[in-house]
Formats: sequence, structure tokens, C-alpha cells
Amino acid sequence: MKLRPAILSVIVLFAVTVMSGCASNAVAPKPKAVFIIVDGIPADVLESTSTPVLDAISEIGGYARAYVGGTPGEASESPTSSAIGYNNLLTGTWANKHNVYDNQVDNPNYDYWDIFRIAKTHDPSLQTALFSTWTDNRTKLLGDGLEAAGGDKIDYAFDGFELDEERFPHDPMANYIRNIDEHVTNESARYIESFGPDLSWVYLEYTDSVGHGYGDGPVMIAAVEFMDTQIGRIWNAVQKRQRDNQDEDWLIIITTDHGRDAETGQGHGNQTQRERTTWIVTNSDDLNPHFNEIPGIVDILPSIAAHLDLEIPANIQDQLDGQSFID
Repeated sequence: MKLRPAILSVIVLFAVTVMSGCASNAVAPKPKAVFIIVDGIPADVLESTSTPVLDAISEIGGYARAYVGGTPGEASESPTSSAIGYNNLLTGTWANKHNVYDNQVDNPNYDYWDIFRIAKTHDPSLQTALFSTWTDNRTKLLGDGLEAAGGDKIDYAFDGFELDEERFPHDPMANYIRNIDEHVTNESARYIESFGPDLSWVYLEYTDSVGHGYGDGPVMIAAVEFMDTQIGRIWNAVQKRQRDNQDEDWLIIITTDHGRDAETGQGHGNQTQRERTTWIVTNSDDLNPHFNEIPGIVDILPSIAAHLDLEIPANIQDQLDGQSFID
């Protein structure tokens, strides 16, 4: 039976309308993010070392040189040291605001919210996780559980192993840190693949321990190569998670907290160019021009927030020193 042209037109219009409605009602993939800090790797060392995993990630998204330390000579000038760098990332502000100027973390200013507090305020049901070689990341920098820092923010914490000297006996060259990093890496890969938390932080310390002990040279290069294999396990977990869960959209950002001195590569903390020059690797394919303009470590928080579509309270947004490099 042949349909009349008028009837056929109505049927086609109805079909197009239904299909358009279905498309408009499609649920967007749920954004998830994991950021990784690998300690104390200057950009020139990373760029001269074989890192196939980081290269593969950056081919999807991008690689950029970045900086830490604020603006020299101005209020934002911040020591190029570990806890300061972590908190620059976590709060999107420099030390003159978050008030962490050394690794003792004696009196952090929790008025400058960390990314986990922002996430939990936006949506308390968001699942968060922390995998860390250093317990102070959770207890001091994030102030997890402290009312002044926003209360309980970490749903799953895997840390504290540097305090377990029976299981990880300390040695002068900090090889125990390598073993803890392995423990942390394996658990972060397992947990991310199995449970897919919405926001995760992985912290690995061994490269900085090697830098302090050996400085520039083959031992440091070997440590960076080993770090790349560790990132590979986490990246594989992210990729598998995304393959098995098509309704998830994963962002991964890897960076470091500071460079090293130019003389030996053993020290850091000052404002020399090598100590200030870091790097960022990400799989994001939504990078804006700011990513190629030497972003600061403080730009990572607003970038994660952009990917997760977090609403940052206006008074916290106004305090940020960073801007998103993700659209």
C-alpha cells in the first residue's frame, strides 16, 4: 500500500521530532577526575627521560611546562617546596593566602577551600578518595574531619604507611618510600577501577627522595622511569573504567610540586628558574589557549572544577589565584 505524500510528510516529521527529543534527553556522561602529584621532578628531567605512559596521555590531551612559587617579589611569592606546592594545587591559591610556608603545616588557613571541600559542598553524594605516601596531606593540608576545614571530605583514605616502620622499615636512602609508593599505586589503581570515585588524589614521593639523596643523574632518571610505569597502572584503571562504563567521562591530570636547584639537583625551595619550572600532563581534549601559556599549579583546581561542573561559591571563586585551562 502506498502512502499519500501528505501522510508520509506527517510521519517523517513525527519521527524526526521523536528522535530529536530522545537526543535532547540523552544523559551526558558523568564527569570524574583523578589528579596525581609526583614529587620533585623538574621539567628538564622529565623531558629528557623516556616516559611512554605520560607521552600517551599527553597525545590525547596535552603537555605543558608550568610554574610554581607565585610571582617573585610580590605577595604571592611562595617557597618552591613540597607541602606548599600541594596546597597551591589543592586550594588554587598561593601561600600568602593558604598560609602554608613549610612542610610542618603548622597553621593552614582553611578559609581558602580545597577542591574536596568545594566538591562536597556542591554535592555531598560525590565520592572522594585519597591515596598518599604522606599522612599530613589528609590530616593537615586538607584538614579532613576538622570543622574549620569543612568536616569529613574524604570517603576513602589510603595513607599512613610512612608511620608503619615495622612494615616499611626506614633506611637512609629512603628506599622504603619506593615501597610505600608501590603500595599506594597498586591500591589506587585497584580502587579506581573497582569503584570509580568522582574525585581522587594520588600522591607519590619517591622521586623527591631520590633527588635529595642523589641529585641529577642516572638514579633520578631511573626513578622517573619507574614513576611512569606506576602512572601506567593508574591510567590503565582509568581507561578500563571508561571502557566498561560508557556513561563516565574521566579526566586525569599529572603534575609535580616543584623543580630542583641547578647546581646539584638535590635541593629546592628558592626562586631560581629551574626550581620554579614544573609541568602538567592531562588527557583532556577540552584545553583552552591558557594551557599553552605556562599555567601555574594554582590553575589545576579551577580546571578540575570545570571538568566536574562544580559550582564554586562566589566568595571562594573570588579568592582563587588560578584560572581554568579546561573549557
